[in-house]
Amino acid sequence: MGDLPGRDDAETGRGLLLTDPPFYLEEFEKSYRYIIDEYQVRPKDIAIFMPCAIRKPYSTSPSHQLIRSIIAQVLDPSRYHIVIFGTCGIVPAELEEMYPYAHYSYMLGKCKDQKILEDFLRIETERVAGYLNKTRDVYTYRIGYCIGLFREALIRGSEQAGVPIDMILPTRDMIDRVIEEGDCIFEEGSLSMDEYLGEFCNELIRFRNSLPADG
Repeated sequence: MGDLPGRDDAETGRGLLLTDPPFYLEEFEKSYRYIIDEYQVRPKDIAIFMPCAIRKPYSTSPSHQLIRSIIAQVLDPSRYHIVIFGTCGIVPAELEEMYPYAHYSYMLGKCKDQKILEDFLRIETERVAGYLNKTRDVYTYRIGYCIGLFREALIRGSEQAGVPIDMILPTRDMIDRVIEEGDCIFEEGSLSMDEYLGEFCNELIRFRNSLPADG
């Protein structure tokens, strides 16, 4: 991977925890270019796009464990590929321990700077579009589970690449219901909320049952 440092390098001095907005950092641009230009993504029927998490590696996050548990209960592992996206850029889940993806701490939800938020949406839209272009013929179906600016970046990236996202959850109706109830730290709540997870499970089952029998 060229001169991009590995995890050992990060842990022995180069890997001071990165706390600036990661989408501005050279480390994340270099790792994104590696994924786009060099990394071979194995073909799968379904790509499932999930936002990054505060806890690293992402798979140790309680919310990710809940979401992954639902996916594993509904779909055969041979059929799907999890892709993480957000402030990290966009990364196949099996690369979650690669530097710098396990070596930063940043929460976009706490940012109030409008320029940073606009920059994130612009940069992430480009990176999502780049990945969708790269994997245009790798997946048959694409599912997103995301809210807020992450959701907007996924939608815009899909439009820019001309590669459709077949299903995006939670549905707009469910998000609006959570907003109306208004009992959340963040306006649209959290993806680990029972309302969102329940709908995700139900819609994933419906999606699975609609697929051709031969996969």
